[in-house]
Amino acid sequence: MRYRVLGKTGLEVSEIGLGGEWLERHNTQEVKEVIDTCKQAGINILDCWMSEPNVRSNIGKALAGHRDKWYIQGHIGSTWQNGQYVKTRELPKVQEAFTDLLTRLQTDYIDLGMIHFIDETAEFTQVVNGAFMEYVRSLKAAGTIRHIGLSTHNPDVAQMAAMQGEIEMLLFSVNPAFDLHPATEDLDDYFAENYDEGLSGIAPEREALYKICVQQNVGITVMKGYAGGRLFDAKTSPFGVALTPVQCLHYALTRPAVASVMVGYDTPEHVHAAVAYETASEEEKDYASVLAGAPHHAYPTGQCTYCGHCAPCPKGIDIAMVNKLYDLAVMQEAVPATVRAHYEQLKASAADCIGCKGCESRCPFQVSVVERMEKARQLFQ
Repeated sequence: MRYRVLGKTGLEVSEIGLGGEWLERHNTQEVKEVIDTCKQAGINILDCWMSEPNVRSNIGKALAGHRDKWYIQGHIGSTWQNGQYVKTRELPKVQEAFTDLLTRLQTDYIDLGMIHFIDETAEFTQVVNGAFMEYVRSLKAAGTIRHIGLSTHNPDVAQMAAMQGEIEMLLFSVNPAFDLHPATEDLDDYFAENYDEGLSGIAPEREALYKICVQQNVGITVMKGYAGGRLFDAKTSPFGVALTPVQCLHYALTRPAVASVMVGYDTPEHVHAAVAYETASEEEKDYASVLAGAPHHAYPTGQCTYCGHCAPCPKGIDIAMVNKLYDLAVMQEAVPATVRAHYEQLKASAADCIGCKGCESRCPFQVSVVERMEKARQLFQ
């Protein structure tokens, strides 16, 4: 298992994580089998947004004895009322539900205290400027939560959170289908049967979000990495072609600032299928060729998706990384010091490009790599 630093939290998390939602439909023993399999595979981060009492208790029992081996994303504002899940900002109910989470998980702290599910910009403003945020701050001051995070599907909200200052990481929905879509406050829009045929490539709001997160050192953990499974079937995929789980994982993990993908598992076999990403070949990971040739919403030529298809470079340049740092730098009037530092640490830079264009022959999106290397050389010189 490979591990990545989750932004300014400094936590080293497994790039494949455990999204706990599917565990709701399993008994104590089945939940333990899944969590034990995850641990054996090197997975060390799990998301528990669910408020249903039994699943919380079952996760707590499965973690008993090795709680310190896990980073938990626990959600603040996810409550259980009258036998069903309710998202609320009513502090007495929020506090009761969070205390219940701690009790059932058999822990006295949560690593990542998640402000639960904000998809409207007005609600974000209200939450961070009100009593709810004061409660979150008090939890962090007491050490009950170690870091503050937020979950959202809306890139506009995510950008606001990344710039807020106190929020250290995001749980955000990332997959090639959702990345097509402009910002919306209605999650159902992402699951529409058909997308506007004019959509192609990464929506500007989402592309900007990834760059802002890198600039602000706000890490991302991913939800909806498989788009609810619709990307696995050409009939349900908005692209009209099927992607594999490994390709979906690789897409998410090649987005800037992404540290881990939260995957839902019903069985140990599902865990093994996701962890297979760790040993997959570059051909098995290749989503770019599929998207470039898709009958619908094909990604446009000239847009670098940082897929790494251009490798290997005879001079050892990490072309995808140079392009990523270049795109981050040109967003600002001057090259940010952190971006320049990352660039200067590269073993080979754009200045080493010999213009052979072997990379361009391999790029599924026909990016003018040599031209971009020259622009990067001039920018960072």
